[in-house]
Amino acid sequence: MAKKIAGYLKLQVPAGSATPSPPIGPALGQRGLNIMEFCKGFNAKTQEMEKGMPLPTVITIYTDKSFSFITKTPPASYFLKKAAKVDKGSAEPSRETVGTVTRKQLREIAEAKMVDLNADSLDAAEKIIAGSARSMGLEVVG
Repeated sequence: MAKKIAGYLKLQVPAGSATPSPPIGPALGQRGLNIMEFCKGFNAKTQEMEKGMPLPTVITIYTDKSFSFITKTPPASYFLKKAAKVDKGSAEPSRETVGTVTRKQLREIAEAKMVDLNADSLDAAEKIIAGSARSMGLEVVG
């Protein structure tokens, strides 16, 4: 028989460096979950990835205080900042640009994010990523 789901918890955890400190520890602790079990499992699953890459993680909590988790692809903003070689987006995106990204870079990011995007084709996914770039103050060239 399948376990009964008590709820879901969404966290953004750095790859390979989950620790019991905030925000992970308090979020899991108040739901009665084993914090160290999650940290060890998450770090083992993400050890091949770039250390510190932010990974949206959905933790499924069961009524018997057990859990399972899945990781998604990093946010588009992470990939865009990396491609444009900038530390952060613009404070006023419509007025000032902080960097540029090419169509080729947008396509690569769209391919990486395709599983998590709500798009039917790669072209549609590329348009979504281009919109994210513009809202960050990045200029799309090429």
